[in-house]
Amino acid sequence: MVDTTNVLQFKIELLGVEPPIWRRIQVPESYTFWDLHVAIQDAMAWRDYHLHAFRVIGSEDVIGIPDKEGDDPLETKPGWKMRIADYFTDQIPLAIYEYDFGSSWVHEVRFESVQEAETGATYPVCVGGERRRPPEDCGGVRAYLELLKTLADPSDPEHASMLEWVGGSFDPEEFNAGDVTFDNPVERWRKAIEGTEE
Repeated sequence: MVDTTNVLQFKIELLGVEPPIWRRIQVPESYTFWDLHVAIQDAMAWRDYHLHAFRVIGSEDVIGIPDKEGDDPLETKPGWKMRIADYFTDQIPLAIYEYDFGSSWVHEVRFESVQEAETGATYPVCVGGERRRPPEDCGGVRAYLELLKTLADPSDPEHASMLEWVGGSFDPEEFNAGDVTFDNPVERWRKAIEGTEE
């Protein structure tokens, strides 16, 4: 958690799912795209098992984790070197954040405002949101919608096995912004990129 002078507020919405699954977060103005990635993961309760990429509307840059083997046709820029304040403005308020290229969870990241940080507060913080995110590795939007149908129908032959797979219960409406906790993005970077833990 970071003490800061100004914070940037974003609304994050998972696309393709109705009713919408969304979060509103405030992050330090000094954040990089890696830091924002970690904040989105934590706010959505994704587990950061898969690759990700940002594409800011109005920029040709793809920002995420470059391929270490050098086989990267998109020439992905390292998120930990790119500051979000250098990209998001009132004129350029949108980005697409994709998580898990196999399932392709696509999120709209909408920059809403710059605000003065509250005295004594630490950031990031989740200030709003609705609905639980889909289970990790459930296969993408179409598979998630099928999963919800199966879970809602006890007569479905797959109901029992899918209920067990999600841990015994799954309420898609469940979400409380006050329950969101945020990891230190520097520590997450060390684990993911350097492969070390403190």
